[in-house]
Amino acid sequence: MGNYNWKAILSEIYGTFPAFGKRPVIGITGNFGDKGCELAEGYYKSVIRAGGVPIVIPPLADKDVILSTLDKIDGLILSGGGDANPLYFGQEPSPLLHSINGERDLPEILTIQLAYNRQIPMLGICRGIQMMAAVLGGDIHQDIGHIPNVLKHSQDLGRSYESHSVEIATDSILYSLYGKERLDVNSFHHQAVSNSGERLRITATSQDGVVEAVESTEHKALLGVQWHPECLESGKPIFDWLIKEASLFQATKEVHDHVLTLDSHCDTPMLFPQGIDFGKRDDRILVDLHKMTEGRQDVSIMVAYLPQKEECGKAYADAIFDQIDAIANRYDQYIRIARTPAEVYLNKQEGVKSIMLGIENGKALEGNIDNIRHFADRGVVYITLCHNGDNDICDSARGEQTHSGVSHFGEDVIREMNDCGIMVDLSHASEKSFYDALSLSRTPIVCSHSSCRALCDHPRNLTDDQMRALASKDGVMQITAYHGFLKKTGEASILDLMEHLNHAIRVMGIEHVGLGTDFDGDGGVSGFADSSEMLNFTRHLLMQRYSLEDIEGIWGRNFLRLMTQVQMNYEP
Repeated sequence: MGNYNWKAILSEIYGTFPAFGKRPVIGITGNFGDKGCELAEGYYKSVIRAGGVPIVIPPLADKDVILSTLDKIDGLILSGGGDANPLYFGQEPSPLLHSINGERDLPEILTIQLAYNRQIPMLGICRGIQMMAAVLGGDIHQDIGHIPNVLKHSQDLGRSYESHSVEIATDSILYSLYGKERLDVNSFHHQAVSNSGERLRITATSQDGVVEAVESTEHKALLGVQWHPECLESGKPIFDWLIKEASLFQATKEVHDHVLTLDSHCDTPMLFPQGIDFGKRDDRILVDLHKMTEGRQDVSIMVAYLPQKEECGKAYADAIFDQIDAIANRYDQYIRIARTPAEVYLNKQEGVKSIMLGIENGKALEGNIDNIRHFADRGVVYITLCHNGDNDICDSARGEQTHSGVSHFGEDVIREMNDCGIMVDLSHASEKSFYDALSLSRTPIVCSHSSCRALCDHPRNLTDDQMRALASKDGVMQITAYHGFLKKTGEASILDLMEHLNHAIRVMGIEHVGLGTDFDGDGGVSGFADSSEMLNFTRHLLMQRYSLEDIEGIWGRNFLRLMTQVQMNYEP
């Protein structure tokens, strides 16, 4: 007889505590057949062998079901199956199109896009690689028979046999898993990826040029293979990769559960005149409620930016703050205006996001020292003294050196900001203005969105000497995601951002560094392009083995420590 003693198994489960491990949960998209949802056993058995917990995602185009499922999983497998309806991807059906599955396409399209927005690790297999590419901006061959000298890609052999080989790029995930440039695989398809799009790149092809694998161009955990690794003994490394990435994603989510995440500089209000609804996911802006939720971002410091050449001042800034107030009032269940570190921590505890207010360009003061107290009473936490041009407070890094540093009026401004509990922000300031303000201010100063000149020689960036001087006065430098301040030529990526962060930490110490993206002020780089990708930044911090305490400091504790010191003696 078999082992039917289920009580003995229960006893084993409850014999030690904790009873359940932290194995990552992997969702697998189900096919649809005569009896409803179907899934070949190779998928879930491969997940279990690699150390994950499989669950089947039924093909239902119910947004609440999809979103709730994605909230519960740590990784996603897009399984194989029949052809997709080409109408979803802007194509008319070819005569060579096989049968399509009307129940499956839309649920899978929605699942892929929503999972991508949430940074969930994805593995696409056979049909799955094609769907991933098509949803993320690529294209599919409806049939590969037209390709010259095409190989036989639908084998008669059983699924556990290799039938042809693929050539693997040496800078790819697959090469890191297998350590070789040629791999024998099985093959069961007549469609394939024709164009990987910008978010994916081709990393393996067969001898006839058919695309056999893709991965992310954005340094994310995305991998697609045209063959069926779940049927091959050689397929295990691919599932091991997914489980490793899913475990990392699980850890990333836990970090965001416990750590307050703050972006110290966001220019989204500059785009409000376009008719933006902050409660909708809008491609015109990089920060909205949906993206903040997807990226698990807690705090955004939104600035009133005052253009250098326009006649604008106090009323201009107040009008922007009125718009932010209106957002907070409209969506008060989800987001609030915060003035102090205590308020943002309380908001996180209550599951509510925070907006803090800043001013970019001291022109907002209109040369009137009394306006500092006005803005302090309004809740402004910092004022960037200047922008890309000199003003009546100080010289800019991009200015004419009008005052040879901080002006006499600027000295009064800094003293009054100290008295009113507003942080002095020296991003955009010239070196002379920087050192003048550092010596004048009685409280620590911040550079809300600056990077390292040693890595990118731009006047907006800080020299190592400036960084050391800032740290010596207990100030904080917030690394920015603006590509022109990260890299002199070419497009920057999240890897360049990490380089600047690491350099600043080496020079200043980890307690003096944070993040100020400059989103919607031309900030955003590949892999960290908007608020939904905050999780990817944390993933890279974990990959570089930063501790939870280190990550907490980088994500906001350092900045809020400075804010606490500045606000300590202010009485509204």
